[in-house]
Amino acid sequence: MQNPSWFLYGPGVAKIEDRAIPTIGDSHDVILRIAYVGVCGSDVHFWKHGGIRKVVSPERPLVMGHEASGTVHSVGPDVTSVKVGDRVAVEPGFPCRRCKACKDGVYNLCRQMRFAADPPDTHGALTKFYAAPEDFLYKIPDGVSLEGAVLVEPLAVAVHATRLGSVRPGQDVIVMGSETIGLMCGAVAKAFSANRIILVDIVEKKLEFAREHLKCETFFYDIKSTSEDNATGLLNAFDIADGVDAVIEASGAETSIQSGIHLLKLGGNFVQAGLGKPKIEVPIIDLSTKELHFHGCFRYSSGDYELALKLLSKRDISLRPLISSVTPFEQATTAWDKTGKGEGIKNLIQGVKD
Repeated sequence: MQNPSWFLYGPGVAKIEDRAIPTIGDSHDVILRIAYVGVCGSDVHFWKHGGIRKVVSPERPLVMGHEASGTVHSVGPDVTSVKVGDRVAVEPGFPCRRCKACKDGVYNLCRQMRFAADPPDTHGALTKFYAAPEDFLYKIPDGVSLEGAVLVEPLAVAVHATRLGSVRPGQDVIVMGSETIGLMCGAVAKAFSANRIILVDIVEKKLEFAREHLKCETFFYDIKSTSEDNATGLLNAFDIADGVDAVIEASGAETSIQSGIHLLKLGGNFVQAGLGKPKIEVPIIDLSTKELHFHGCFRYSSGDYELALKLLSKRDISLRPLISSVTPFEQATTAWDKTGKGEGIKNLIQGVKD
């Protein structure tokens, strides 16, 4: 096979098939040799259900993978930012660059966004060779491995969420959920010099990892108690009288969202980074009478990837401890299953070997 690729045909059905090696279509295009691809929750949802809003089909299978790193294989004639052999992290969404959202600097909201592994026909990076425009590739700093570079994508999500929360030095921040994004939000808040960072989860093992890796405080969320009781219990446990400055909700769970609103001080910032049920109940009186700033959060936008890489290059954030396993390309479905079972923090799939 010249370009082996993992195609998803439907729930639980995926195959390695060959496809043509991509060619330079625009003078600023770059062809990459993929080194590693990360597995995230959306990959698991696709593997189990065939998609999220849009689904794949046997007639239109989709190449999986959007968290990726690789080396430059070839470049278009007008490419100046990278050269053959460079190691890069991939920002996997390519906007139109012309609409109002793009021109306003919020290209993540572009209606014409072509995001990797998005049905029906935007193929992903779980392949040998992958094409991307040069302005969405980022050279990896010295000291950052190709494995670690895969995590720049979720780190950029965390940077985006933390910036939306206006986290500043000296503030108290609570992160609801301590999966990959929650852990990274905690790490970014720490890099932003937050005074106190408390991670919340329903799994003690995850909280143990957070305490060890981030050196932060943690709180075990009791699913048998109400959202109000959990919020009161947390504030009392940490002697926080008036609430915290910012809550970053990274789980998407309804009760967690409710507790987050109860935890905030007057005028505090709430960022919804996690995805859950399409419709939930919200404590609207608390939200309104406290004049909370409630922010949606979608992927990443202008400056987020650059800042993520700066934090890595300055060693303000370490990602290596988050990598739990590396699975050979030929066994990619094993990595999806492992992540679906909650095994590990971040599982990677190695690129095709010669």
